Amino acid sequence: MGAIGRHDPVLLILAAFSRHDAALDWARETASDRWGDIELVSERFAFDQTSYYEESMGSGLSKQFFAFRPLVDPSGLVDWKHAAIAWEDEYRRQAGHSEPRPLNLDPGYLTQAKLVLASTKDRDHRLYLSRGIYAEGTLYYHAGAWTARPWTYPDYRQAEYHRFFDRCREYLRRQLRAEGPETASHS
Repeated sequence: MGAIGRHDPVLLILAAFSRHDAALDWARETASDRWGDIELVSERFAFDQTSYYEESMGSGLSKQFFAFRPLVDPSGLVDWKHAAIAWEDEYRRQAGHSEPRPLNLDPGYLTQAKLVLASTKDRDHRLYLSRGIYAEGTLYYHAGAWTARPWTYPDYRQAEYHRFFDRCREYLRRQLRAEGPETASHS
């Protein structure tokens, strides 16, 4: 019989993208106010690998990642996605931009072995969690590098993203060594 154990804490990640710099700034401030200090921030990457979002978000999109401290329990993924959806709606109502979705927020988490993203869309490779939210293993870490899955979005295949996730992984490793797994927050 297998023994049930606790999962090591994870690094909460938020991907924000928009064509409005003010939206990305708002996302950073809002997420920090509600989820805690941001430990790592990526540069703003051009998000031009697909035209899928142009109708709802416009063109000239940029994406930025935020990684939070403290480390957290991964079971919060459903709550994080629901919060992100509410924040998108809050920003849309208050900002008054012309596009229907001026800000897109995608929470997930990073472990030493993988990057997991939350989604509201069911696909064959996504696992249902609860309350309309699915989890997707987007990248995995193998032989010293981030590796894409067949379903990995084109932008997540980029070396620039992988370099940021390397920094995140190293931060996570340092925190796990220094604090031990019992320090996970349930944010």
